[in-house]
Amino acid sequence: MRKVLSVMLLSLALIWLLAPLCFAEEAAAAATTGGSSNIFYYALAALGSGLGMGLAALGTGIGMGTGLGGACEGVARNPGASGKITTTLIIGLAMIESLAIYALVVVLILIFVNPFGKLLQ
Repeated sequence: MRKVLSVMLLSLALIWLLAPLCFAEEAAAAATTGGSSNIFYYALAALGSGLGMGLAALGTGIGMGTGLGGACEGVARNPGASGKITTTLIIGLAMIESLAIYALVVVLILIFVNPFGKLLQ
């Protein structure tokens, strides 16, 4: 089962990394006809956005897991303090989740707004 999953993930990653090559021919055709294309920017933006959002999700997941584990240990040691621990846990989880939302906002700006448009022409 692990081999099948690892082969599937590897093949999906390979397809994802090679997908911009499918659009390279269109960019070359547009460049020869005089049109300006930013396909290289969009390919790198997609790659960087996926990598950045993946790292943000990984970091927030580790942080949430650590916080939840500590809260469970605290409640197990002192059940009378569960109300205060739960309140603090929820506030902490909301702040950790906001980091992932900030990463999503940056990713969406890089993909859709194209802040480097004037530099690429």
